[in-house]
Amino acid sequence: MADRARPEPPPLTLRAAAAAAAAGCILAGASAVTVAVLAGPGPGFTGYVSEAGITGSDHAPTYRVGVYALAAGLLLLAAALPPALRVAAALLAAGGLGTALSGAVTCSTGCPLPPFERATVADLVHGGASIAATAAVVLAMVAVTLARDAGAWLRRLSALAAAVALPLCAAVGLAMLLVGRGTLVGVLERVVLAIAVLWGVAAATIVGLVDRR
Repeated sequence: MADRARPEPPPLTLRAAAAAAAAGCILAGASAVTVAVLAGPGPGFTGYVSEAGITGSDHAPTYRVGVYALAAGLLLLAAALPPALRVAAALLAAGGLGTALSGAVTCSTGCPLPPFERATVADLVHGGASIAATAAVVLAMVAVTLARDAGAWLRRLSALAAAVALPLCAAVGLAMLLVGRGTLVGVLERVVLAIAVLWGVAAATIVGLVDRR
């Protein structure tokens, strides 16, 4: 009796390839930034993640490479999303560009921001780009959640991520205005960024798998 021929796996489409590359870039970027933050002589949880990339830091190159990889991952994820998710794709593209800008314009020592600290123009540009990029990614989660054609798994993932990230983002904003730089802001910032990274990798994986079916 002849062996049944095994079905060939579906071909790798451009969208699936972009999704796979997005997941890889986001993972690599997050790993590089984490190494720079942990290995550097920064203030730990009392400071901002961006302090690992200040000019003169031994780990600034690693940090910038990680940030640019994250930016590339967001842009690739935007390209991988199906046409029905064009709002989310536009938000992810904006997030990728904002992330790249935050890597190109470094902040000064301590990454000071108003209203409790005097900031330079570079500090304001860097901080504004970082905040805008994070907000764009969180809003992309919301956009996917509200898109009926996103698919059940992607919508559930995005709804869960948005439900956790939105109140945390609000808490970060209030803490920056009322408390300023410190452990509270530092911890909340890292949690929000971790959620964004996990969502990006998971979303890219789901998009890639669905597109290959």
